[in-house]
Amino acid sequence: MQKKFESVLMPVATKLGNNVVLRSLRDGFLIITPLIIVTSIFLLIGNFPIPGWENFWTGILGPHWMEWFSSVSNSVFSFTGILSTVGIGYAYGKNRGLEAIHSAIVALVSFLILTPTSFNVGKTTVSAIQTMYVGPNGIFLGIFIAIFSVEIYRFVVRRHWTIKMPDGVPPAVSQSFDALIPSAFVILTFFLVHVLFSLTSFGTAYNFIYTMLQEPLKHVGNSLPSVLLYNFLASLLWCFGINGPTITNSVWQPIFFVLTQDNLKAFQNHLPLPHIFTQPFIDIFTTYGGGGSTLSLLIVMFAVCKSKRIRELAKLAILPGIFGINEPIIFGLPVVLNPIIAIPFITVPVLNTLISGLVMTLGWVPRTNGVLLPWTTPPIISGWLATGSWTASVLQLFEIILGVLIYYPFVKMLDKQYIGEEQAAAKKDLDIDFSEV
Repeated sequence: MQKKFESVLMPVATKLGNNVVLRSLRDGFLIITPLIIVTSIFLLIGNFPIPGWENFWTGILGPHWMEWFSSVSNSVFSFTGILSTVGIGYAYGKNRGLEAIHSAIVALVSFLILTPTSFNVGKTTVSAIQTMYVGPNGIFLGIFIAIFSVEIYRFVVRRHWTIKMPDGVPPAVSQSFDALIPSAFVILTFFLVHVLFSLTSFGTAYNFIYTMLQEPLKHVGNSLPSVLLYNFLASLLWCFGINGPTITNSVWQPIFFVLTQDNLKAFQNHLPLPHIFTQPFIDIFTTYGGGGSTLSLLIVMFAVCKSKRIRELAKLAILPGIFGINEPIIFGLPVVLNPIIAIPFITVPVLNTLISGLVMTLGWVPRTNGVLLPWTTPPIISGWLATGSWTASVLQLFEIILGVLIYYPFVKMLDKQYIGEEQAAAKKDLDIDFSEV
């Protein structure tokens, strides 16, 4: 059975992991993730979940202190669409063997060409770019623009339709002229796209992508079955030594990113949070201590195991595990290709997803506010910060304990197996010592 799983899953996982488009999407979002995490901290400080927090700081810093913190968070959250375009353009160009910075710039310019630059206020036409086009709602359009603009650029470069400067010209000047004709092709293409969409009922490429793709995908991704499948596949792939989230994020991350930004925007404006299944939901309420929710596994290892091998590993892995680093367990216990541990390793995250999704749907625990906490934030604290409610911390504690109960019988089986192996090894060493006497 194990070999059959490997023969089916390994080729699919390898193809997904090596796909240049999916890899570039992942890398592009990772480029802007540090900005999102840092500015999320400013947003969290401005909206800390403690009664009287705002009034306290207003009395000390004055009425403008919220505006100061909002200026930092808005610098990223209001422009995630355009930032995603630049990041993905950079990553895709680099993965395609092009000058990454040139790829990022042509993606940026292409995005701006398709972005409406005026709107009506009454009878007056105002020349400006609305953040609705360059923010979260522009992410899916940005993905398409980044990929296609870089592909057009690459198409021209591969055919050597470039201006070659003579030897001795400074490299910066030579590279600038190399990019001239490819950039012209990209700009001309997106100019024509802009004109064509202006002649349709959609009016803009943004309206077309948002209506035909982004909204339907958000509805599909924002569902319990979708998130259950995500965590099932991520855990299953880990059991074969493949970094599961690296593969599954290639498909789901753009959807989770948009859903998270929707919640963040609502949180900033003190509106009801629209979505349950955001990236913080995945990170904070489905896996504790890393993939497989191995913090529960570590607790069992510490509490009941007698095998020297397991206890020594638990001592080394517990501190990293609290902060979400579980590679010592994945490869040291190991989880990889271990049929005994594979069952709870897959079951616990899926069950956590189901429980968390249901209690948030019922309103027993608030939805996540869209703030991206550092992924090393320990459980209990992370639940409170992500929702502003102590009930989320109680949910996390309940799921960790439930994970302990599920892991327990399987870890005891493994412990018994390892004790037998250790006793056999000790007896063998003893026999060797007697034979030498």
